[in-house]
Amino acid sequence: MKILIVSDAWHPQINGVVRTYEYLMAELTRMGHQIKVIGPSDFKYTFPLPGYSEIHLTVGAGKILRQMIRAYAPDLLHIATEGPLGLAARRYGLSHRVEFTSCYHTHFPDYAAKRAAKYLPFLYKPVQALGIAYVRWFHRHASCLFVATPSLKQTLEQWGFTCPMKFMTRGIDADIFYPGSSPVMNDIPRPIALYVGRVAIEKSLPDFLDAPWQGSKVVVGDGPDLNYLRVRYPDVHFVGKKTGKDLGDYYRNADIFAFPSRTDTFGMVIIEALACGVPVAAYPVTGPIDIITEKFLGCLDKSLAKAMQSCLDTACLSEKKKRIDHITQHYSWHVAAQQFLEMS
Repeated sequence: MKILIVSDAWHPQINGVVRTYEYLMAELTRMGHQIKVIGPSDFKYTFPLPGYSEIHLTVGAGKILRQMIRAYAPDLLHIATEGPLGLAARRYGLSHRVEFTSCYHTHFPDYAAKRAAKYLPFLYKPVQALGIAYVRWFHRHASCLFVATPSLKQTLEQWGFTCPMKFMTRGIDADIFYPGSSPVMNDIPRPIALYVGRVAIEKSLPDFLDAPWQGSKVVVGDGPDLNYLRVRYPDVHFVGKKTGKDLGDYYRNADIFAFPSRTDTFGMVIIEALACGVPVAAYPVTGPIDIITEKFLGCLDKSLAKAMQSCLDTACLSEKKKRIDHITQHYSWHVAAQQFLEMS
């Protein structure tokens, strides 16, 4: 099968959307399918997203995208994101009566509302409402909308989504995320609380950075708030972006993993930490509430600080093995690829 994925999030970006399709493409290719991704770097005119210069969006891509879709002649058109490229692909599908699938990766309404409220707090609710109306409109003609978790599906149904929704899980790369020892962070006091992800307002990082902690806090990642937070929290170890085995080493040598975000739809970093044997502290919200389903996996609490402290009680060797076994059994890119094909 020839599969075309259109995504506003693609290389050189590094985020959950990009990593999802990297792994999904690799698995689908192993299964014998032909995959192509069209992203912003395929177009001449792009502009940086205000406040997030790492992300570039396309300008006037409709005509060129139509030509690219026709030239590739896919058996399946999948729209990954709701940005300008996603809009152009959606328009093509509707005008040419080509069925397309889509995926809800990002709580765009909450992200947009948080950024607007940073400057004008009263804008949070109206911007969120507009965002909900937009994503509901965007996905309503999809033949199938993929969602990662039951709680996300429930949220979208509460928002009035009526398109067919199907689950597509996530997996881990066992060559990178596995238990073991590492020299990384051996020179700082324990216990070590680790955060991995974008350093941006929607991730609620101050909740983690302000939490009382007798030990060290480490932040792995890059983003628009990095320089500001480095100055505000001089005792925190900000190590920048890490990938591959280097990233795995940070997970392996942490005592707990903190996930302060309330706006993620899944949180791949959660299962990566668990695959390395590290318990996870998070809020009881979409994503964490679907993954942290057993006590040995970590702790969910309305107080992130309490959840972090509680995680130290689950760090014994026997619980570590349970975490690793659980992730191996429940999260697989092969299963995700099968779901993508069967439900498309």
